[in-house]
Amino acid sequence: MHDSKLNGTAEYGTTHAPSLVATQNSPSARFKTRTWMARAAASAATIAPAANMATIMASIMASIMVATLSACSPSQAPQTMEVTAGGRTFTCRLAINEAARDQGLGGVASLGPNEGMIFAFPDAEPHNFWMRRCIMDIDIAFIDPLGIVTAVHTMKAEELQRPDESEAAYFARLKKYPSLAPAQFALEVAPGTLEPLGVRRGSRIEFDRDLLKRLAE
Repeated sequence: MHDSKLNGTAEYGTTHAPSLVATQNSPSARFKTRTWMARAAASAATIAPAANMATIMASIMASIMVATLSACSPSQAPQTMEVTAGGRTFTCRLAINEAARDQGLGGVASLGPNEGMIFAFPDAEPHNFWMRRCIMDIDIAFIDPLGIVTAVHTMKAEELQRPDESEAAYFARLKKYPSLAPAQFALEVAPGTLEPLGVRRGSRIEFDRDLLKRLAE
């Protein structure tokens, strides 16, 4: 499965659960962090010789960096995530980097009724998906940063690339399925799944959006 970003971008609101990573990026949080560090240093000064202050401050900074890195490290990404759409919960594999998004469900012959894949991008942008190397039909729901569906399609499997067909010619004949609005996520499940569940443009899909936003690269 490939993704294509269309020309142009749009401003889009996002929500984030409180975290050390999120709060440290705001001016008020940086002020609070500096205030906390100053108080910690002042307290340490009353119980430690001045010669030890550099060691104490280095320890404080190291603690902050470890907490920040551990909050969003891709190496700690889960293998799957539960995604609830139309009242049904799917166990979805993650596509959070360029290689995984490019592969998508290419080569997958079938999905169980509660299986799927959730794609995450670093930012909300208009996207196109197409059925490169896909051998089964797939239902897709594009999702904005707030969890709202922007478009739903049933993508049809197409003839695979012929031995004498160039990559450009193959790509040109594949049908493109647009997000219709800036989207940051996409849910793919078995064909014929989303319509009976009532999933349509404007529906809300529930999953840990904040975690995927941190992990997407």
